[in-house]
Amino acid sequence: MAPEMASSPIDSSSSPLVTILSKRTILPDSPSAMPDLKLSVSDLPMLSCHYIQKGLFFPKPNIPMSSLVSLLVSSLSRALTIIPAFAGRFTTYPDGRIFISCNDAGVDFYHATAPRLSLASLLPPSSDVPKPINNLFPMDRTISYQGHFHPLAAFQLTELGDGAIFIGCAVSHALVDGTSFWHFFNTWAELCRGGSPKLPDFRRNYFGNSKAVLQFASSAGPEVTFPVDAPVRERIFHFSADAVRLLKSKANRYQNSAKLSLIPSQEAEICGKQIHDLRTNTKGSEISSFQSLCALIWQAVTRARKWLPSNYMTTFRMAVNCRHRIEPRVSPMYFGNAIQSTPTRAKVDEVTSKDLRWVAGLLHASVLAHGDEAIRQVITDWEAAPKCFPLGNPDGTVINMGSSNRFPMYEGNDFGWGRPLAVRSGKANKFDGKMSAFPGREGDGSVDIEMCLAPETMAALLLDEEFMGFVSDY
Repeated sequence: MAPEMASSPIDSSSSPLVTILSKRTILPDSPSAMPDLKLSVSDLPMLSCHYIQKGLFFPKPNIPMSSLVSLLVSSLSRALTIIPAFAGRFTTYPDGRIFISCNDAGVDFYHATAPRLSLASLLPPSSDVPKPINNLFPMDRTISYQGHFHPLAAFQLTELGDGAIFIGCAVSHALVDGTSFWHFFNTWAELCRGGSPKLPDFRRNYFGNSKAVLQFASSAGPEVTFPVDAPVRERIFHFSADAVRLLKSKANRYQNSAKLSLIPSQEAEICGKQIHDLRTNTKGSEISSFQSLCALIWQAVTRARKWLPSNYMTTFRMAVNCRHRIEPRVSPMYFGNAIQSTPTRAKVDEVTSKDLRWVAGLLHASVLAHGDEAIRQVITDWEAAPKCFPLGNPDGTVINMGSSNRFPMYEGNDFGWGRPLAVRSGKANKFDGKMSAFPGREGDGSVDIEMCLAPETMAALLLDEEFMGFVSDY
C-alpha cells in the first residue's frame, strides 16, 4: 500500500454531536499512468454545484474498529488505483480548458465518533430527516470548482453510540454523476470484501471533442445558483412496490386498475401480467412506474403550493442518463457526467385538475423525446453560450428530481459485514423543490423519495390525503 499522511486529531468544536478522531490523506496503492482527462460538456456545467454528498448506514461490524478502519483505508487505496481520477485535482490549461489531473494527490479520510447518536435517532419513521445527519459528511457546501484547490473526494466513517456505523462520501459533481458516484462506492465495497470490481470506461467519448470553454469572472470560480440558507423541511417518503404498481396501473389505465389495492392480491397479479403484455406489445407507449410516481408528486406538491395562481407555469425537471440515448452509444461504465435535465411544463390548474394519466403522459413524452437529436441540440445550444447549470427554484414553481431509484445503493455495497440499512444525503444542493429518488431497501421495486420543500409546502403536503394514501412507513 502507498504511504499516507499520519492521522491526527482535529478540532471538532463546530459539531458537538460528532467528534473527528483523525483525518488522513489516502493515496492510490500504485502510481497512476492515467493521462489528464478533459471535462466534458456535461461535466463543466456542474462546476457551480456542491460536492455530491451521499452515504450509507450499516449494522454494527463484527470486527474491531481498528481493524475495520485499516480495512476501509487499504481497500480505498486500491479503489483509487482502479479509478485514479478520484485522487486527482482539477487543472485549468492556459486556453481555459479544464482537465482532471490524475496526479495521485489523494483523498481525505475522516474517522469520527458520535456516541449520542443512534440508528433510532437518525432514522425515525414518519418524521423529518434529523439535522444531525448533516454532520456525518465531510466537505460540507464545497463547490465543485474548488476541486482545483481541494481533494476531489472525501470520506467519513462515523461510529454511532449503538455500534452502527455510517460511511459518508463527498465528491465533486464535475467529476461524476450519480452513475459514476455509485460505481466508485460499489468498487470500494467489492474490494473490501475481496472481490474483483468492474473497470470504468475512461474514454472521453461523450462529446469530448467539444471546443467550448467555460469562463469565470474570477479565479475563485463560480458561486452556487440558489440561496443555500433558505428554510426547507426534508423528509423521506416511502412508496411500497404495491403502491408503485397501483400508480402505474392508474397512469396506463389498465383493466381492473380501479379495483387494485395496496395490499398484495389477485388483482395485483393480474396487473402485473397486463404490464408485461403491454410492454411486450407496445414498445415505447407504456408510462413507466417512476414516471407515474413523479406525476403523483408533481400534482401533490403543486396543490400544496397554495399560493400559486392557477395560470402560472410549473416545471418538473428530471435528470436523464444519456449514456444509452446517444448514437453511437457510450459505455454504461463511462466515467464522468453523462446527464441532462429534461423539463416538462404545464399550467398549475392543468397539473392539479387533470387526472394522473394526463400528467404522467406529459412526463413520459418528455423522456421519450429525449433521444440522440434532442441531446445533441442541448449540447449545441450550450456550446453557443456556455454556462453553469442553473440549479435552483427561483420562482417557486419548480420540482427538480435527481438521483435514481435504479442506482445500486444497496445492491453491491456490502463491505463485508452486511447490506446497508439506509441511504441518506447531506446538505449539498438542497432547496425548495429539490428531490432525490432512492431504491427501497427491499429491492422489490419500492421507491424512497427524499423531498426538500418550503416548510409551509411540506405541512400542506402531509395533509394531502390522496398523496399520503400512497405513502407507507419505511
